[in-house]
Amino acid sequence: MKLLIYGLVTGIAFGFLLQKGRVLRYDKQLGALRLIDMTIVKFMFSSVLVAMVGIYLLVELGQVELDIKKTILGGNIVGGLLFGIGWGFLGYCPGTAVGAVGEGRWDALWGIAGMLVGAALFAEAFPLLQRTVLTWGDFGKITVPQALGVSPWLVIPVFIAGGLLLFWFLEKKNL
Repeated sequence: MKLLIYGLVTGIAFGFLLQKGRVLRYDKQLGALRLIDMTIVKFMFSSVLVAMVGIYLLVELGQVELDIKKTILGGNIVGGLLFGIGWGFLGYCPGTAVGAVGEGRWDALWGIAGMLVGAALFAEAFPLLQRTVLTWGDFGKITVPQALGVSPWLVIPVFIAGGLLLFWFLEKKNL
């Protein structure tokens, strides 16, 4: 129960930061799609880095166990293409669409409706996908540290250093 409360609190904090970071705004979304404003990229990569440290710390403390989904290239590629097409058409990704509705941007409701229809279509197509797309490039349940055969605490600093270099580069280019 305690972890559920932590999840709720961090979810609210994340939503607050989405709004304060202005990543819910259509102009920021469009700028990311056009590769002229990397605010969203910086925000999301920062979130990934913080989450990476937090999750592995919780694992080390014995508070959680990792439940990793399989890495399936077919599903990732097809899903990524659908995600990108939807983002391009709507101008919001799923998380920012919900946040945008929270700010009163009713146009994002079309995206939420599309997500619900897409989820229903996926559920209906799942048996077929399970025999086809979801078998292409199945690497099983693996993480980057497992693939490299090293401790996560050797990989995390490399990702953080790479992130800092990326942030420096993007700031230098005024992106």
